[in-house]
Amino acid sequence: MPPDPGVCYLPPGIMTVSLEEFHATVQLAKLDIPDTDVERYRAALGAILDYVEQLSALDTTGVEPMTHAVAEATPLREDALREPLPRDEALASAGKARDNHFQVPQVTGTESSDK
Repeated sequence: MPPDPGVCYLPPGIMTVSLEEFHATVQLAKLDIPDTDVERYRAALGAILDYVEQLSALDTTGVEPMTHAVAEATPLREDALREPLPRDEALASAGKARDNHFQVPQVTGTESSDK
C-alpha cells in the first residue's frame, strides 16, 4: 500500500517542534493552517529544521560564498535619469488611494481601525 500523501512520514531522530513554537511561527508568518493539518505541517517543519542542522554541520572551509546558484551576469538596464511617472497615472492602477498616496493594509503592529 503506497504511503498517504497527506501524512508526513519521518524517520526517527527528526527534530520536534513544540505546539507552542509551531503556533508562534504560524502567527509570525501570518499563515492560516487548519487544525486538521497542524500535526502534518509541524512534522514537516521539524524535518526541515533537522535538514538545516545537518547542513550546518558540513565543513565549508574554502568554499566561496555565492549569491546565486548559476554564475551568470544579471542584465541590468542603464541607470539613467528620466521623467517620473505622473502621480495620477501611478495612482490610477492602485487598489486603494487616499490623499494622493497608495493605501495598503497595515503589516506591522496592531490592526488599524481604518480599513
